[in-house]
Amino acid sequence: MSASEENVLVVPRSTLENIGLFEGLCFDTNRYIPALLDPANNLFLPRSAAENDPSHKQLIPYLVIRHGGRVLFYTRGKSGGEARLHAKGSIGIGGHINDGDTHAAHFDKTAYNRAVERELHEELEITGSYTQKVAALLNDDATEVGRVHLGIVHVIDLNAPDIRPREDAICDLEFLTPAELAPRRERLESWSQICQGGLDKILAV
Repeated sequence: MSASEENVLVVPRSTLENIGLFEGLCFDTNRYIPALLDPANNLFLPRSAAENDPSHKQLIPYLVIRHGGRVLFYTRGKSGGEARLHAKGSIGIGGHINDGDTHAAHFDKTAYNRAVERELHEELEITGSYTQKVAALLNDDATEVGRVHLGIVHVIDLNAPDIRPREDAICDLEFLTPAELAPRRERLESWSQICQGGLDKILAV
C-alpha cells in the first residue's frame, strides 16, 4: 500500500446479509445503523483493495439537499474521484469515510457523524443553518460501483438556498421540484435514479 493511499471504512457483506440483504432503498434504518456503526462490525481497508472486493461494502453517506420543497441537482465534473460517474446528474452529495474521521482505535456513531459533516463541508459552502436526518439505506448490487458500496441516505434541510460548490467535481447546481426532476431521470447516476424513484418517501421521513 502506498503511504499516501486512502483507507476507507467498510463492513463485511456478511454483516449486511446477516441483518437482511436488500436491493434498492430500505427505510428500516434502526434495524441496520447500530450494527453497521458497531466497531465490532467495521474496519478500514486500502481504497484500491476495497474498490475490487465485493466481500466488503464501503459505507457512503449520500446527502440529499433540500430547500423549500426543492432538491439540489448537479452534474458530476471530470475532477471527481469516481471516473465511472463523470458527467452524470446527481441529487446526492457523497463520499468515502476514511480513517482521518476517527480519533480513537475504533469507528463508532460519533465518528460517523463527524464524517458526514466533513463530507458536506468539503464539497459545499453552506452559508445558513441546516438540519439533517437519516432517511434510508441504499444498496445496488446490479452495478459495478454499487456492488462494493452501501449508501446511508441523509436529508439535509437548508434554511436558505445559499449554497456553492467547493470542488470542480460539482457543476451546474440548481434546486428542482420532484416533478421537475422526473424528466431528468435518465441522466442520473444509478444511486440518484434509485433515490428519485423513492423521493417522496425519502423526503417524508
